[in-house]
Amino acid sequence: MDIERVQAELAKNDLTIIAGTIFDDLVSESNLESLLRQVNDICSLITKLPPSPQEDGQHFPTPYLVLIDWGHEERDYAADHPDRAKRLSDQDWNNMMAHIRALAELAWTKYGVRSVIHPHAGGYIEFEDEIKQLLEDIPYETAGLCLDTGHLYYSKMDPEEWLRNYADRLDYIHFKDIDLGVYEQVMGERIRFFDACAKGVMCPIGQGIIDYRSIHKLLKEIDYHGYITIEQERDPRNSDTSLRDVSQSIAFLQSVGY
Repeated sequence: MDIERVQAELAKNDLTIIAGTIFDDLVSESNLESLLRQVNDICSLITKLPPSPQEDGQHFPTPYLVLIDWGHEERDYAADHPDRAKRLSDQDWNNMMAHIRALAELAWTKYGVRSVIHPHAGGYIEFEDEIKQLLEDIPYETAGLCLDTGHLYYSKMDPEEWLRNYADRLDYIHFKDIDLGVYEQVMGERIRFFDACAKGVMCPIGQGIIDYRSIHKLLKEIDYHGYITIEQERDPRNSDTSLRDVSQSIAFLQSVGY
C-alpha cells in the first residue's frame, strides 16, 4: 500500500495499471464487510497509479476492479466437472449477486472504477449455466465481463464461442493456454484447481491446445479494443521461470499477428 514506492517501480519499468483484483468468497454474508474494505483498499491504490491509455473503441477506461469468487473447498475439488459440482441455493446465489452489485457500486461511485466479473475455475461462477444466470442478474451498466480463455476451456467451454457470443458484455480478457496431456491427467484425479496448476496444466501460450490464431481473427471480427493480460498459473516455487515463459508467450502471439 506504499503508493509512492509502487509509483516509482512502475515508472522505472515503464508500466501502467490495468486492474486490481478481489479474489475471495463473494457468497457469504459474513464476508461482505471484508469485501467492501478490499474495494476501498484496492481502488484507493490503483486510482493513484499510472493508468493504461484508453484506446478508441474501448468501452470503459482502466483501471478495472476484477471480481472473482473463490474460497469454497466443495467447488475447488469440482473444478471442470459441471456434472458433479454443487450449485448454490437460490438464496445464496441472490446473496452473491447482491454483494457483486454493492462492490461494483462502491467502486464506481466513490472511485470511478469499472468492475468486471471473471468466471474462474473452482469458484461459484464457473460453468455455462452460472455465467448465463450471472448475465441475467447483473446488467452491463453495473459490471462487465472479464473472460479468460484458459478458464473457459478448463471448464469445458469453447473460448472462441464465448468471446463471440458475449462480445457486447466484454470489457477485458485474460489469455492462458492449457497443456492437453496434463489437463487430461488431472481430470481423472480428485484435485484442487491450483494443485492442477502446480502440475503444469497451464503452459506458455502457443504450446497448448487453444487456437490463438483463430482467436486473433475473432477479436478483429468482434472489433475488440480492450486490454488483454497474459497469465499463466503456476506453482510459486517455479517462479524463476516466469520471465522465460511469458517471453515465450509474447513471442508466439507476435508471430501470429498480435
